[in-house]
Amino acid sequence: MIETHGLGKVYGRGLYALRDLTLTIDKGEFVFLTGPSGAGKSTLLRLLLLQERPTEGEVIVGGRNLARLSQTEVQAYRRTVGFVFQDFKLITSKTVFENVSFALRVLGLPVEQQRRRTYQVLKWVGLQHRLNSLPEELSGGEQQRVAIARALVNEPHLVLADEPTGNLDPDLSLEIMNLFREINAGGTTVVVATHDRELIKWVGRRVVQLEQGRLAGAEVPQ
Repeated sequence: MIETHGLGKVYGRGLYALRDLTLTIDKGEFVFLTGPSGAGKSTLLRLLLLQERPTEGEVIVGGRNLARLSQTEVQAYRRTVGFVFQDFKLITSKTVFENVSFALRVLGLPVEQQRRRTYQVLKWVGLQHRLNSLPEELSGGEQQRVAIARALVNEPHLVLADEPTGNLDPDLSLEIMNLFREINAGGTTVVVATHDRELIKWVGRRVVQLEQGRLAGAEVPQ
């Protein structure tokens, strides 16, 4: 599903965020990216989402070299990827329903199909009763579930999450991780960046460790 070969990303005057990273993540796998701050976790996710381009090497997703995609192909690719942020990034002036259905409106899906898919995904994350609420009326855990629903409404093949439990307490963190496990059980490839070793141990999936932009190890916690 995901391959990187000699991947490097340089900022400013020779500052490497990633260096010579070669990595494979299989289709349908659930992988944690971990490592200290500045290890390159968020940079790798941004490259996978095509928010940035690599300085060196290749990123291949689903057999496609991302560096070779046209702008039209980039937009089509992004529709197959769901992204969940630490700080939710919900549109504060829009309701839960509007936040989640926004991507479907952009795609031009018929209104009834937008409504049906949005309701279905909000029901799945347990928030169908908050359709008309604004983000400020929700708890942190509810906001993150809305963000997950938004990431899933396009039925993506790949879901990326950057410290999705960083602003949540331990119980809510486990709740959110259970949602990611359910997403993965449906066949979706899931990559989660986190520094929470206890959470990683609890979920028990493959861990890819980065240090100073390099691959430092890969393991399945016991």
